[in-house]
Amino acid sequence: MSTHRPFVIVGAGLAGGRAAQTLREAGHDGPVILIGDETEPPYERPPLSKGLLLGTTAPEDVYLHQAGWYAQHDIDLRTGTRAVAIDPASHRLELGGGRHLDYDRLLLATGSRARALPVPGADLDGVLSLRNLAHSYRIGTALSEGAHLVVVGAGWIGLEVAAAARARGAAVTVVETAAAPLRHVLGDEIAAVFTDLHRDHGVRFRFGAQVRRMMGTGRVSAVELADDSVLTADAVIVGIGAQPNTEIAAEAGLAVDNGVLVDDGLCTADPAIWAAGDIANAYHPLLGTRVRVEHWAHALHSGPAAARAMLGQTVSYDRLPYFYTDQYDLGMEYTGHAPPGSYDRVVVRGDIGKREFIAFWTAGRRVLAGMNVNVWDVNEPIEQLIRDGVPVDLAELADPDVALDDVTRAHS
Repeated sequence: MSTHRPFVIVGAGLAGGRAAQTLREAGHDGPVILIGDETEPPYERPPLSKGLLLGTTAPEDVYLHQAGWYAQHDIDLRTGTRAVAIDPASHRLELGGGRHLDYDRLLLATGSRARALPVPGADLDGVLSLRNLAHSYRIGTALSEGAHLVVVGAGWIGLEVAAAARARGAAVTVVETAAAPLRHVLGDEIAAVFTDLHRDHGVRFRFGAQVRRMMGTGRVSAVELADDSVLTADAVIVGIGAQPNTEIAAEAGLAVDNGVLVDDGLCTADPAIWAAGDIANAYHPLLGTRVRVEHWAHALHSGPAAARAMLGQTVSYDRLPYFYTDQYDLGMEYTGHAPPGSYDRVVVRGDIGKREFIAFWTAGRRVLAGMNVNVWDVNEPIEQLIRDGVPVDLAELADPDVALDDVTRAHS
């Protein structure tokens, strides 16, 4: 490998920051350049919709490292810098302002951006999304006692913002096109847990509803729905999903399909370019399919895996998708991969009514995914059930008196 061309990482989020850290920890002593279009150094995003909004996380605690760490480890961190184009043939990266960099190996960790709501008035002041630190601070100023907040989208971000807003004393209405929150992810029975949770805390839902337009002069004051109803709004949070930032990869001729296509070593078809984090649509060796994951744990672990692969180590990235949420007094972890249509039954262990349970998504008695709600220290046995990949006794799976480690597996 070249001794003069640097390893370049495009994207100074968690995946990119952890990749740079791993290069140094693994003994790479060549130049490392970490490029980010935000003015902030790498930080973790979960507090943006949780602790920062609630005031339980100090702003300085979101950063991956203290300010001087990058210089101390001879990592050239360039914030406020935009990568414009890649020329794979010449190993050249074009930056904003006509500058360029030659690279030896390149990691794309460009993340994703919040999807925009294409309705009139979406550009009014007070119509906000949540993707970066600046967004979180702006939303935080809107969560005042007695304020009227409309949240568009009942996904994880929307529900976490709703919970923080209620904790801060704001009135909250959530507008969702589906019949329940998270229905696409969880199915009807488990989705109802989150409906009831938020209603118990005073959140109003408008299910099966479409936003027609945002209303206001200069600043949003109301949201008009397709059924002609009007919701008063001092602020609107749009949480309708994220879009991977794959444009620079596609323009460079890399294969893009719901993310940048990479193998189980997170390498693209170009042997000098890898992808990690939100944009990586990676072949998963355990699941036998491609998976693109937009959650914190994936950024935390895929960045280092890509860094090791860049150094020539053999990497087969087989971590199961994992995410978590905290809303009011409900804490939850989800492990596995059970997209709609992949499972035939949801098995529940525990008490859904008390919101203390584990749900398992199963197909042919095999466990595809598990979600523990206010039940802790069970992530490892849940993961093992998924990794075993064999039929299990569903009655035992549902029985809290049978330890998860002891659930009977079929003999292969």
